[in-house]
Amino acid sequence: MTTSNNRQFNNLQPSEMKTSPPDHLIDAIQVDDAPGLSSARQQMLDKTEAFVRTELSGETSGHDWWHIHRVVQMTRRLAAAEQADLFVCTMAALLHDIPDEKLNVSKEAGMERLNYWLDEQPLEQQDREHILEIIGNMSYNGGNNPPMRTIEGQVVQDADRLDAIGAIAIARCFVYAGHVGDLMYDPEVPVRENMTAEEYRNGQSTAINHFHEKLLKLKDRINTPAAREIAEERHQYMQDYVDRFYREWNGI
Repeated sequence: MTTSNNRQFNNLQPSEMKTSPPDHLIDAIQVDDAPGLSSARQQMLDKTEAFVRTELSGETSGHDWWHIHRVVQMTRRLAAAEQADLFVCTMAALLHDIPDEKLNVSKEAGMERLNYWLDEQPLEQQDREHILEIIGNMSYNGGNNPPMRTIEGQVVQDADRLDAIGAIAIARCFVYAGHVGDLMYDPEVPVRENMTAEEYRNGQSTAINHFHEKLLKLKDRINTPAAREIAEERHQYMQDYVDRFYREWNGI
């Protein structure tokens, strides 16, 4: 599913793409500046943040600007704990949903969208390749993606997954189900196991099934010790909610 803004973006020619956000967005940054970075790198982060905010502010699938905001803040917390490269982590966290196929007409269109933005940035080639590698392996995809190779990738993936565990994750799950037209719950729709990436994306499911198909599995797929501690508490909160849902569904 795509928003009208994203459909318009994917129909634009490169010369028409809105990659320079309004000045007032650049001046009104909501994420704290990253400590210890050069002014050039901080400026790159500021511009990238404003770009992402422009592109995702109207997104209604739960993959909106405020999801990015939370992932960036958690990324910085985990990067500090794990001594990861803060610049690479923050750039990847900011941009990780720009090419998401759920938000674009195709996976290829999403990657074009991401690369067009990166082309405008004075990135060192190794940083660009690292950022692209992280973003390319972020998604759950039914559990089919390979493990992250670097600590930076592990940090950003953990930050994204932590936003899919806990109280906010419950809200996002139901928002996304409504966005794609899935039911809240139907006991006649079975929980899917051992899915391909295609089956995970396009098969029939429900909001409650999604907890079993993905969200309740994430705790055991966290990479870093710093994130694992956070995941344990959030996972239990989410598990308690699902248990309560079934009790109420059954009139208990």
